[in-house]
Amino acid sequence: MSANEDFILDIVARYLGERMGAQMSVLNDIPWKERQQLMDDGEVDVAWICGYPYVLRADKPEANIELLAAPVVRGARYRNEPVYFSDVVVRQASQFRTFVDLRGASWVYNEPLSHSGYNVVRYHLASLGLSWDFFGRMVESGYHLSSLQKVLRGEADASAIDSIVLELEAIRNPGLMAQLRIVESLGPSPIPPFVASKTLSPELRMILADLLTHMSEEDSGRAALSRAHMLRVSHVEDKDYDSIRRMYREGMGLINRQPK
Repeated sequence: MSANEDFILDIVARYLGERMGAQMSVLNDIPWKERQQLMDDGEVDVAWICGYPYVLRADKPEANIELLAAPVVRGARYRNEPVYFSDVVVRQASQFRTFVDLRGASWVYNEPLSHSGYNVVRYHLASLGLSWDFFGRMVESGYHLSSLQKVLRGEADASAIDSIVLELEAIRNPGLMAQLRIVESLGPSPIPPFVASKTLSPELRMILADLLTHMSEEDSGRAALSRAHMLRVSHVEDKDYDSIRRMYREGMGLINRQPK
């Protein structure tokens, strides 16, 4: 997840801890790759992860994580559903008006295990009969916010940014969107879910899922959701992430032509 979303983890962890009478520690001061490794090692109990890494792990013969629930964020475009978008952004002063205008442009992406920054873009290119060669140059930044800064500084022409990350950054920086143009919104896609390690007992996993999905039904939960810019937390099932699996499969025709 992006650094500007870390406060959401703090809010959710504090709420769960208070309801369960337990202290929950949030690991938001280490790189995301280390966080994911800790999750894979069973040393992290609960995580909020991108849907693409979720399906890659869930589809393993011995999956070590389980879905808990998924947030529903504020905003008419989300239709009160656990979905989000990938907003393709360019500088406002650029000549680019549509996605197809980006042929030969420089492209920055966060990392290849991101759905909004990579998987959905690969699928979109494939659906247009295109490959990564559509872009003139590609560079990996490591994070959505780093990609965004590279576009703003003119170090890259365009990038696909998680719509929630972009909207939160626009709240922190009210002048941001005046500097950008969204030329395409890819999606909607299933939103990154909350997951639990299977090292937790089934009973505890059920309690966590129940607490999350009933947050909006009590005052303290609604207050926490409001601070996190969420409407509610929704029950989700593994099949709800099948569209990410489909986009992965259909985009895999490009897998032998990786970014250079």
